[in-house]
Amino acid sequence: MPNLFWPRKWTRAIAPARSPQLRQSLGAIGLVASLLVGGCGGGASTNSANRPSASGPADKTLKLLYWQAPTILNPHLATGHKDFDGARLAYEPLASYDKTGKLVLFLAAEEPTLANGGVAKDGRSVTWKLKSGVKWADGKLFTAEDVVFTYEFLSDPKTGAATLTDYALVKSVRAIDPQTVRIEFTAPTASWSQPFTGYNGMILPKHIFQDYVGARAKEAPANLKPIGTGPYQVESFKPGDSIVYKPNPSYRDRASLAFEQVEIKGGGDATSAARAVLQTGDADYAYNPQVEAPILRQLESGGKGKLLAVTGAQSERIHFNFTDPNRATADGERSSVQFPHPFFTDKTVRQAFALAVDRATIAQQLYGPTGNPTANLIIAPQQFASPNNQVEFNLQKAAQLLDQAGWKDTNGNQIRDKNGVEMRVLFVTSVNPLRQKTQEIVKQAWESIGIGVELKSVDAGAFFSGDPANADTINRFQADLQLYTTGNTSPDPSAHLKWWTCAEIASKANDWNRNNYTRYCNLAYDQAWIKADQELDPIKRQAAMIALNDQLIQDVALIPLIARAKVGAVSDRLQGVDLTPWDSDTWNIATWKRP
Repeated sequence: MPNLFWPRKWTRAIAPARSPQLRQSLGAIGLVASLLVGGCGGGASTNSANRPSASGPADKTLKLLYWQAPTILNPHLATGHKDFDGARLAYEPLASYDKTGKLVLFLAAEEPTLANGGVAKDGRSVTWKLKSGVKWADGKLFTAEDVVFTYEFLSDPKTGAATLTDYALVKSVRAIDPQTVRIEFTAPTASWSQPFTGYNGMILPKHIFQDYVGARAKEAPANLKPIGTGPYQVESFKPGDSIVYKPNPSYRDRASLAFEQVEIKGGGDATSAARAVLQTGDADYAYNPQVEAPILRQLESGGKGKLLAVTGAQSERIHFNFTDPNRATADGERSSVQFPHPFFTDKTVRQAFALAVDRATIAQQLYGPTGNPTANLIIAPQQFASPNNQVEFNLQKAAQLLDQAGWKDTNGNQIRDKNGVEMRVLFVTSVNPLRQKTQEIVKQAWESIGIGVELKSVDAGAFFSGDPANADTINRFQADLQLYTTGNTSPDPSAHLKWWTCAEIASKANDWNRNNYTRYCNLAYDQAWIKADQELDPIKRQAAMIALNDQLIQDVALIPLIARAKVGAVSDRLQGVDLTPWDSDTWNIATWKRP
């Protein structure tokens, strides 16, 4: 990577520590005992939701458990990591980044640099050389025209692509010849590698999707049965339940694939998925075992597998709704920018809510070695993590701020009110024991300072589905606050920081398929983002990105909670899993094997 942009070494793998502290808080002994006697999450060790299929040769079948089950396999219409992971077995980007920050080539033949002329000196274009002879699963040749088409697909406003933010500065994508594609930008950009790489860069086949651009995008049959260039192809898919894959017969390295069948089984819960890998050995891999640290460590002691973790950019955070979820427009849209939130538009109120969140207790009792308290939105790569913000928990100060803002209990019911409006909030997240416990810790603190709190949990498959018809998705955000994990999916955080710009606000007009679910809008921030995104000097760019993070934190645009490691549960009989913060868990599944 040329010095014009950024250093390579951003992340490092971490091994979960074996600490006696993990067996302390939250009644760990009783919880673990209940798991061993009665099963996890109210079910047996392999309940019906998580029991892998017995079909296929046992030694040639790879079994993956996703307690958040995939619901769509078009990565440009997906909003959840589960869906990206499911799609990633079939689709590939031009390249991706491993955990050390090294660019790994997939469909690209070489890394563009200043030296080889791939990266323009003025930062306004990048030229990618593509591998020749690559075929789609149906035998058709992959060419630069497929890259051009993918941009046409996702950039059409009527498509409603969730990945559009990563292509914000793209002016045009042109095929120079069948194996060469040039991307031109609207302005000089250091993040030239963002389009067509990693999570949001998977290439779609033109001949399959060309009749499904724009308003018809969601009707494409390939949304459920992709035709890709990746190592595996979908044989059957039951959205929200299971996927069965077979090797792609056209894959360029078909002979190296270790498995004749891959199964993703969804449903159940994180604890039972982790148990099936770590304790009973019924599965090979479990995605995102978001389980309380004492339980997770006890499961790992079962001797059937281990936890694999890598420091990453994902953080658990609480989002404010800057619009009123209880009012609707004439056409029925709730959480509309037409109606500001009755109290979250007041920065003093947001400061009070943030001060009343005990991040240290949440980290210590629930996450252990898999997470640390954070006050920042951007936590990785390390050079973009701001040193200017500190975690603070102060109930007395929070109460004083609410008093200062005029929110006091005037009717004696223990709930603050102002001008006839009571300070009551609906706080929503996905169904997950760890998240429900996080909610309880936060609720107790908020209620102690006179805030009325109602908790709601939504099935993870629905919460992260992005389905515009479902009012309970994170996109539509019809609550006052919501809790979940996300973060920048590229080593350059610019695209993620764009989520908080006014143009990214999710609404009925765009099928709620933009990333600014909170409807935060600050024109000064927008202007700062445009300037920062065009900065080419690496030192100045680093400072500009940190300043954007600080602007959001100081304006209390959200409440960061926990900097989470990216974690997977891996069977002892599985080799080759190599997690990276910048791509899906399954990004290198072509190299997974059994010893």
